[in-house]
Amino acid sequence: MLNITIIAIGRVKEAYWREAILEYQKRLQPYARLKIEELKAESFSDSTKEKAKKDEADNIELYLNKKKNAEIYLLSEHGELFDSPSFAKKIDSNQEIVLVIAGAQGFTKDLAVKYPKISLSPLTFPHELARVVLLEQLYRAATIINKKDYHY
Repeated sequence: MLNITIIAIGRVKEAYWREAILEYQKRLQPYARLKIEELKAESFSDSTKEKAKKDEADNIELYLNKKKNAEIYLLSEHGELFDSPSFAKKIDSNQEIVLVIAGAQGFTKDLAVKYPKISLSPLTFPHELARVVLLEQLYRAATIINKKDYHY
């Protein structure tokens, strides 16, 4: 069984995103222990963007320090690209996988160089959409790993 934690900056506000997230969480239940941790999104202005990004990175680091034995990946449009079968192989592990979705300002440079990155696409997505796409791809990977009919 997969053991996955998703760390996301900010809450999902719109009901349609929450419904999609709940649907994929439900679908993943037979295949994965899934935990989603929502960390506080820092408000910012033009003059406080860098401080907000650093504060979010500090909160991410505090959480990741508790996950020393996990495989940790940041989600970034600059990360390694996979097709779905390759992604399934990547996460098919007996170890906990931690996937981190940044806030609106992205990751600090210090955080970005500290951990490997996975890309859902070379495009940039809003964090709510990234969360839904990630959950769908996790479900797809779980069905590939378990040889279920979903991925064709």
